[in-house]
Amino acid sequence: MLEIQGIAVSEGIAFANAYCLMEPDLSFKKVTIVDVPAELKRFKAAVVQSKRELQEIYTIAHTKFGDEEAAIFAAHQLLLEDPEMLAAIEAKIHTGINAEYALDEASKMFIAMFEGIDNVYMQERTADIRDVSKRLLAHLLGVELTDMSHLSSDVIIVAEDLTPSMTAQIDTKYVKGFITDIGGRTSHSAILARTLGIPAIVGTKTATQIIKQGTPIIMDGINGKIILNATPEISQFYVRQQQIQSQLQSEFDQFRSLPSISADGLHVEIAGNIGKPEDVDMITSVGGDGIGLFRTEFLYMERQELPNEEEQFTAYRTVLEKMQGKPTIVRTLDIGGDKNLPYFQLPTEMNPFLGYRAIRICLSHPEMFRTQLRALLRASAFGNLKIMFPMIATLDEFRMAKALLLEEKKLLQNEGFIVSETIEVGIMIEIPSAAMIADLFAKEVDFFSIGTNDLIQYTLATDRMNENVSYLYQPYHPAVLRLIKTVIDAAHHHGKWVGMCGEMAGDEVAIPILLAFGLDEFSMTASSILKTRAQIAKHSQKDLIQHTERILILSTASEVEDYVRKFLLIHD
Repeated sequence: MLEIQGIAVSEGIAFANAYCLMEPDLSFKKVTIVDVPAELKRFKAAVVQSKRELQEIYTIAHTKFGDEEAAIFAAHQLLLEDPEMLAAIEAKIHTGINAEYALDEASKMFIAMFEGIDNVYMQERTADIRDVSKRLLAHLLGVELTDMSHLSSDVIIVAEDLTPSMTAQIDTKYVKGFITDIGGRTSHSAILARTLGIPAIVGTKTATQIIKQGTPIIMDGINGKIILNATPEISQFYVRQQQIQSQLQSEFDQFRSLPSISADGLHVEIAGNIGKPEDVDMITSVGGDGIGLFRTEFLYMERQELPNEEEQFTAYRTVLEKMQGKPTIVRTLDIGGDKNLPYFQLPTEMNPFLGYRAIRICLSHPEMFRTQLRALLRASAFGNLKIMFPMIATLDEFRMAKALLLEEKKLLQNEGFIVSETIEVGIMIEIPSAAMIADLFAKEVDFFSIGTNDLIQYTLATDRMNENVSYLYQPYHPAVLRLIKTVIDAAHHHGKWVGMCGEMAGDEVAIPILLAFGLDEFSMTASSILKTRAQIAKHSQKDLIQHTERILILSTASEVEDYVRKFLLIHD
């Protein structure tokens, strides 16, 4: 028996034999070409073949996953139409070298350029260039790429990495999970695994070197463990764990149509986070009480120009209508940091997470911001819209953003549009300065939503994507908890409500603390909603409040976690 440790990016337990994806032989040599027009024709034929295949993959992905994930392959098709990339390859062919070598040289140049940008999102786009280049190269060499569409038995895929086009071929009837040497939580394959609902473990570094074709594997997608050739005792243990997970899911399903209410009758909202209109279906399918965060930046990404007012209006209206009057919080454009737009040039910064992003960009590009505000205001007539501004550090920023919103509202009404008179306007609390003066903000905003992902990293000065300081990313750190309590108390003092849309909202250990503090709304991924509702139903807020003082004087994050696990968690 052998264990391999990796990063769990999609939960679950799976049993199956290894299906090792063998990379095809794409080796080639540099060759001097005499007939340049013929070589250009051969290259262009490979482009046409690749486009045709990508269109087929796009259709499959759109059916399986929806617009956002399918957009990956639309972007790949756009790469094959990119004049700069095509011109770079053709220019090298014109010098008298073969298309394979020209493609390789040009691809390496673009990959190096993207990797040199100090931005995670842009760096991850190198995977797209590699995927497209591999497809082109395979056609030039007459080699078939990996095709997982013909599987006929249960497998766990093992690969160095899974390109987006490989992941799109996954049929969950037979693919029970996948393991890769590289990757992280933000990689395309991880996102698609969570969408498919299959376990995934990435970043193992050595899985492809150790795991042989057909090896029996147990995947523990909760703890990131891979067990090879397990003993009967270990196998039985994981069979029981899988049964427990299945039983728990059945129990959670009972809460699908129940209200979100604590054991002592406290009503809270358990809402969902979405990135595109199609995600609403997942939230409604589990009985979500609303949308606590609509990340509108996804409407701007994976395209070649800013979305216009009509495109945005249609997206917002679709979400509001699907929610049928349930509260829907839309966050205005939040780009910068690790999220860039290919057509919107942002400056290179030493500290992009502390720099030009979110509301700071919107206020300095008012026409772009006004377009989004107009679309939101027009859509407000079709549901229960709430608008939220991100990355607010000062009252001045909030006042300027709200002033633009009110100006556009008046203009739209003068143009004859119907605009709701009950739109609540709030801010994300993700900067410590905003948390510290929450009492001042509470006089002017309608609500707060605490974005713990950023609040934690700013409070503890730790880059949450940097593995060297990941130990400092501590949701239960006393400083973080005290800031959250400060925000909730300030809001309630002024009669305002508070939600949370960061990962902490669905955290088993954090939930009883947040209930004790008086959090009004918990917003999370669709897969966490039923589990959270079931947990809250077991807790009495009155009992939890008695622990508040004790929790707030604990010295470390580990002390807080130990205290909650010992005294506050309730398990049947």
